[in-house]
Amino acid sequence: MEKYLEIIKNAYTGYWNYLIKEITSFSYWDNYFYGLIIISLAVWILEILFPWRKNQALFRKDFWLDTFYMFFNFFLLNLIVFIALSNTVAEIFNDILGLVGLSLSSFQLFEVNKLPKPLGLFIFFIVADFVQWNTHRLLHRVPFLWNFHKVHHSVKEMGFAAHLRYHWMEPVVYKSILYIPLAIIGGFEAQDVALVHFFNITIGHLNHANLGWDYGKLKYIFNNPKMHIWHHAKKLPKHARFGVNYGLTLSIWDYLFKTNYVPEDGRDIELGFSGDETFPKDFVNQELYPLKFKPKNED
Repeated sequence: MEKYLEIIKNAYTGYWNYLIKEITSFSYWDNYFYGLIIISLAVWILEILFPWRKNQALFRKDFWLDTFYMFFNFFLLNLIVFIALSNTVAEIFNDILGLVGLSLSSFQLFEVNKLPKPLGLFIFFIVADFVQWNTHRLLHRVPFLWNFHKVHHSVKEMGFAAHLRYHWMEPVVYKSILYIPLAIIGGFEAQDVALVHFFNITIGHLNHANLGWDYGKLKYIFNNPKMHIWHHAKKLPKHARFGVNYGLTLSIWDYLFKTNYVPEDGRDIELGFSGDETFPKDFVNQELYPLKFKPKNED
């Protein structure tokens, strides 16, 4: 137990020092704090220059709430719980494997950093995106998880910052499921992870932005605003009551596994979910919602 408490303490102090360095340093390209700000401003400018819904306000409904979510989930959440939790869970998992004479290296297929850089990055990106696509499906199909995912689907007007409106439990679920597959291929360098992460954030921001783009033929590979808005549609087709278009960065999984759905121009469709009229409108109560309401299947 003392070992785990030490891990938690080191995680808090380590991440605090890291966060201060992120905010006060401009000297390296993989700075997550300013990287997020630059990407957000760039996509917001695109929304202003090329608005899909021309009558949508510049500071749309819940703009400031989503902006707070964006910084809370990307930075403060890590400080409050996520880094300490993930480091501790990883150590516990390794200790359990050790009891039976195993370690994560026992399952490692190869190390991507021993491959040519472009190939290693591609494998890392593809594996992570496919695992997260499947995790996203779980968030819709498992009632307990869907109650947390409702926070993201409570968005009523789409804009870039809606990308990072989600309950703090979501990254716990995503990272827990992703931990073992990435450990199996192992050997990632921090700058490689940053490069992929910035690309994913950019695509995610664009998916939620007030932009009427589908990237032409590339829509069958990359998720896009015209496709993703149907993922947020309040009224779902009868054949897919749990949802459609689960892709995060890539759309190809939806086309391969027949969960794609773009029946028409979705510019003005109603967003949300059944019963969202009574869903909390403020941050604190949205975070508390899953604890107050028993999970149930949505009709």
